[in-house]
Amino acid sequence: MEIRPLRYFVAVAETGHMTRAAEQLGIQQPPLSQTIKALERELGVLLFRRHPRGVALTDAGRLFQVEALRMLQDMEAMKQRMARVANGEVGTLAVGFTSSAAAHRFVPEALRAFRREHPGVELQLRENNAAELTEALAAGRLHCGLLRVPVARPEGLLFETLLREPVLVAMPSDHPFALARKNMEKASRPLPLARLCEEGIILVRRPGAPGLYAELLALCHAKGLRPRVVAEVDRMMTNLNLVAAGVGLSVVPASMTGVHAHAIAYARLADGGQLDAPLTLVSRLEEDNLPAQHFAALLRRHASENPGS
Repeated sequence: MEIRPLRYFVAVAETGHMTRAAEQLGIQQPPLSQTIKALERELGVLLFRRHPRGVALTDAGRLFQVEALRMLQDMEAMKQRMARVANGEVGTLAVGFTSSAAAHRFVPEALRAFRREHPGVELQLRENNAAELTEALAAGRLHCGLLRVPVARPEGLLFETLLREPVLVAMPSDHPFALARKNMEKASRPLPLARLCEEGIILVRRPGAPGLYAELLALCHAKGLRPRVVAEVDRMMTNLNLVAAGVGLSVVPASMTGVHAHAIAYARLADGGQLDAPLTLVSRLEEDNLPAQHFAALLRRHASENPGS
């Protein structure tokens, strides 16, 4: 049923007069009377008794008035909900992140800020490796993602570097180099790249794909070093679990130094060149989800306000 006849009916019911209702609605009286008659024909009941001084509701009219008011209120509530959707105040936001990205304090701080600013938006958080996050974004299963070094750049996706931080070498706490660093004079001594290549190295990557660990290998090869890879895993936390277990050494973003602090020692990498760990925002170029647009804008704003986070 159309909304306009309901509005006309309620105006007539409340004023008890066709002419006064027409004035209130800003229309002529004849179209109003015709609309009410058409409504009565559609419903198959008489809604008003006509008399010289106005109109009065019939029993059916009084019942219909209750329903008409409810429908109008529901319509108004729906319009308000749609306005909130149009403003990005409600909806769903699916965000993916790698474990190493989530370890940076910038990410939980940004999520808390978004919840404060947009409490009506449902956040769906998913953790995965960089390759699978990128594939999920390209397929439309995620609205945006936070990762380190991209491993692929499909068309239709935008990659933005929000922040950068140094990488550190992660080694078992009982490693000879770690034990030597306990001497205060050597506490800040970095691990030479050549020494790292002599050790067994654990990589987090999709074989053959670019990324932080591919950049590490390229750096080693550029310096004529031949690293010995002992394991390749999908996730950074698996990487650190293996380091803690004594399987080998690895490099990780500096923000992950709190992981397995009892079993892992962290040191700077000498001869690291430009090797660092960015925090990368991945989003869709033609994103029409307003919460996703708001979240991306919030991330950019927080990154510009806290470049050293």
